[in-house]
Amino acid sequence: MAKCGVETKSDACRLAQMSFAEFEQSVRTQKEPPAGLPLALQALWHDAKGDWERAHSAVQQNAQQENPRDGAWVHAYLHRKEGDDGNAGYWYRRAGRPFPDTSFETEWSEIARELLGKV
Repeated sequence: MAKCGVETKSDACRLAQMSFAEFEQSVRTQKEPPAGLPLALQALWHDAKGDWERAHSAVQQNAQQENPRDGAWVHAYLHRKEGDDGNAGYWYRRAGRPFPDTSFETEWSEIARELLGKV
């Protein structure tokens, strides 16, 4: 992991220090996700912007490049949100997660907080 200090402005350091509130703010204020953001978080970012297609594309790339369980969780959430519970159930099983009975907003926040904690 990068050594982060006051003088350091690398993407890795900014992400390592990104809070949930900062992630939410980036959705509100930026046109693109923060540079260096893992693909699963990029998918959540695009979903929050209302771009399901870009969110789904990012999470599909995640399955090939990064933590597959994190990507599966986001993938499950996206399919649940689109109303495809059968496909969502498959991805929740791949993620090792139960099918949630919470709101989409609650699940989005839960996923984002957990994934930000891994950056």
